[in-house]
Amino acid sequence: MSSNDICLVLGATGVGKTLLLKRLQKLSLHGLGGLGDTPPTLPTVGTNLTDLTLKKKKVTLRELGGCMGPIWPSYFKDCCSVIFMVDSANTAQVSSSCIQLLSLLSADPLHSVSVLILFNKRDMPCTMSLIEMKSLFRLDDIIASATQPIRTLELSARSGEGLQEVLNWLESIIVK
Repeated sequence: MSSNDICLVLGATGVGKTLLLKRLQKLSLHGLGGLGDTPPTLPTVGTNLTDLTLKKKKVTLRELGGCMGPIWPSYFKDCCSVIFMVDSANTAQVSSSCIQLLSLLSADPLHSVSVLILFNKRDMPCTMSLIEMKSLFRLDDIIASATQPIRTLELSARSGEGLQEVLNWLESIIVK
């Protein structure tokens, strides 16, 4: 792995990618007690870069705005891992998210990168359970046929629930 690993953070507009990056950065610096209030975010047009230092290794999280879906592939060759976010409170978005995920997994440059699928917005009252999301996505089939190691996690970027697991996953793939 290169000295600076890049993890792409992808997902539809409004799933919580920007908030995830801000929260992970705070968590890596200050721990769970230092998360503080939810910072305001705006839809990302273009890319956001966030550097994290995990176990003395630097990883750059590159968030690509949801509206940039068509040009995501131009960023694939430079990354070592992908975090794909899904809004588990937005059922209308599930099928388009599933299509995006499938096209990611079938992209040549990504055939062996580690993939983390995050079901965000656990804190919302109308959110679907992980079991419901997995069956809507047919995740078992997807994971069975994928060439990548895939992990799924539920989280709430807003409340902070699940953030530590995301950091743990990042650490586990960059510290090899």
